[in-house]
Amino acid sequence: MAGRNFLFVPGPTNIPDRIQRAMLVASEDHRSSRFPELTRSLFPGLMRLFGCAEGQAFIFPTTGTGAWEAALVNTLSPGDKVLAPRFGQFSHLWIDMMQRLGLEVEVLECEWGEGAPEARIEQALRADTGQRIRGVMIVHNETATGVTSDLAAVRRAMDEARHPALLYADAVSSVGCIDFRMSEWGVDLAVTGSQKGLMLPAGLGLVCASPKALEAASRAQCRRAFFDFADMRRTNGEGYFPYTPSLPLLYGLRESLAMLFAEGLENVFARHQRLAAGVREAVGAWGFGVCARRPRWYSDTVTAVMVPNGVDGARVVDLAFRRYNLALGAGLAKVAGRVFRIGHLGDLNELMLLGALAGAEMALADAGAPMELGSGVGAAQHYWRVNASAPARARADAVAAE
Repeated sequence: MAGRNFLFVPGPTNIPDRIQRAMLVASEDHRSSRFPELTRSLFPGLMRLFGCAEGQAFIFPTTGTGAWEAALVNTLSPGDKVLAPRFGQFSHLWIDMMQRLGLEVEVLECEWGEGAPEARIEQALRADTGQRIRGVMIVHNETATGVTSDLAAVRRAMDEARHPALLYADAVSSVGCIDFRMSEWGVDLAVTGSQKGLMLPAGLGLVCASPKALEAASRAQCRRAFFDFADMRRTNGEGYFPYTPSLPLLYGLRESLAMLFAEGLENVFARHQRLAAGVREAVGAWGFGVCARRPRWYSDTVTAVMVPNGVDGARVVDLAFRRYNLALGAGLAKVAGRVFRIGHLGDLNELMLLGALAGAEMALADAGAPMELGSGVGAAQHYWRVNASAPARARADAVAAE
């Protein structure tokens, strides 16, 4: 098709032109004396991005799934018990990995569309009188259902239970988009991938570990080689890696961090919150609901739209792609066919999202959904006009004054 593909899945996200340019580099010697000039700023920048005051950030040439594994195998031993709520496809997949690595997983089954159940977590930890549970595993932002859990509330539940377990957070689709305060919330291990809020291609798995997690790593008995924190710590301090890194992605990461910090993380979070709210206004105008069961769990990076009875969400996604060159997220596992997902994270603004909403409306109409063309677009337009960002309002006021 002519024109650009409209990429509105919950990741990978659009790659800004300046990041693409930053990655267009020749190969170089990653063991040269000049190489640390590239890496020196990356680790402090990642600590700042994660909101981590103490500890260490790790950069693995892998995906978010690899970062999951790195967090687990470096801090746990075979047979260790962990506590994991299952409330979406990605919490399910993480639990599957834990079990395959030889961990004993106590699963808290939740309705898809709910977030982490803080009260049940506290109850389970109180019941663990022998304190066998070594970790509590939370997917911060579950992209399958458009749900964000309250990590601060999970930590409060753990503290109320007076339990020493580590708090693990899958922050793959939240870091760089949604407020994340690792140290303040008492998160011990947090992981993300390069292809979401960092606006890069897939290929970097990023892990941030607290001092408590690093101390646990000294006792952990799970086998690891490629993902060993110890190898990284021996070389990262001098600006190097124990094996060949992905040079283009490291240059892209440096540019990504510069872009996020130039906009200001608070502004980045506010932008995502405002854009997400406009999408939900559109969904309401269509007469549909979202998968997230309560407003407290609404995600600012993805909206899972519940389609009406008789409409196949998978067909909406297929029609959008084939007819309008628009990529939307499909429903996964338990919600397959019942939802389609609109990703709104990374490098995007209101006009880009309006294009996605217009395309979604056409695909919905083509699929036989009972809705009025333009209703969602109009609702989002109204919301974003009334709730313009502070910088946008300042620019508009300056123009009006002239």
